[in-house]
Formats: sequence, structure tokens, C-alpha cells
Amino acid sequence: MLAPPLLLDGPAGASHTVALAPGAVPPMDSPFMTAIAEGLAAAGLRVARFEFPYMQARRATGVRRPPDRLAVLLDTWRAVVAALADEAPSGHGGTPVIGGKSLGGRVASMIADEVGARGLVCLGYPFHAPGKPPGERIAHLAMLKTPTLIVQGSRDPFGTPEEVAGYALSPSVRVVWIDDGDHSFAPRGASDHTADDAWREAIGVTADFVRGL
Repeated sequence: MLAPPLLLDGPAGASHTVALAPGAVPPMDSPFMTAIAEGLAAAGLRVARFEFPYMQARRATGVRRPPDRLAVLLDTWRAVVAALADEAPSGHGGTPVIGGKSLGGRVASMIADEVGARGLVCLGYPFHAPGKPPGERIAHLAMLKTPTLIVQGSRDPFGTPEEVAGYALSPSVRVVWIDDGDHSFAPRGASDHTADDAWREAIGVTADFVRGL
């Protein structure tokens, strides 16, 4: 499989590249993905965003489609990692940090060890569908060897602090909670903080994690 087109931000000569895939519905240039990518780029990181085939088809036709089969999602990630590793400057460690929003981060977590990712960043991990048990979504997280950061809103219906505390997660996994944040980290309307404030917090935590690898 050929790698999909990449949307690049940040300095080409950065010592760390972060590849990010969006969630199941919003595109790679959604306000959330754009804010995160531009924020990480401003912190000196190179960021590569991409979309899965079903998203590329939706962009071309305007017709909303369901996500591709898992095998296609995984192969798309493998192609992106290979493409970025091939073009990495000498001494930059080859494979990038991988991850993304919700579905994008979940699929990345399934191949992180396989591809030798430098690190894994999951922005709003979908531990389970709202109101349902996690099932197979968390089994591999207990065995992850890749250094992993999960940034999660404390009101995320896909995984609350109380729920996640009961999951068996690998010692390589660190979970950081955005106070009062939903699945995209936005607080409630009555909060003194805004979505932009929450996104800046997520960017700072993520940039520190990546630079520390």
C-alpha cells in the first residue's frame, strides 16, 4: 500500500517527527487536529497528518463512509511509518512518534511495537464505546513496550478516570488527565477554561513527552 498524502507542519530538520491520524469522523484539518499540529510545530516538532482511505474518498466525493476494515487501517499506518522513516534525516532515529485522535491513536497503538515507533501519543483514547464494555480495545495496552502517552479528558465518555484506573495498562503507558475535558478535551460551558486552554495544555504535555524520548 502506498502512503496517503501527508499534511506537514513544523521544521523539516526537527529532531522528532510526530505522525497523527484523526478520529473516525472529523478530518485531519479539523479545528482540533489543526490546533494540535500547529501547536506541536510551534514547539519545534515536525508533524505529519494523514487520512485513512475512507476519509480520502469522503474528501473526494463528499459522501460520508464508514471506517475501513481494520486491516486497511493498520496497513495505512504501516505505509505512513515506512514513508516517514525513508525520508528521515540521518541521525533522527528513523521511525517517528505515532498516534492521533481517538480511532487514529487506537489503530496506531496496535502497531506501535511492530513498527518500532519512537513513541506513541493517543489524544482521547476510545477505551470503550459509550455505555459499553471495553472488550478488545484495551487488551494490547497491557503488553505495550513503546513509550506511550495517553491524554484524556476527565469527562470523556470513552474512558473516565474511575474506569481507566481499573484497567491493566503496561508500565510504559502514562495517562494525563485534562480536567473537565470531554473526548476532545473541551470543558463545560460554565468552566473558567476554554477548549483552546485545554488544547494548549495537551500540546504542552505532548511536546514535553516527545522531546523526552
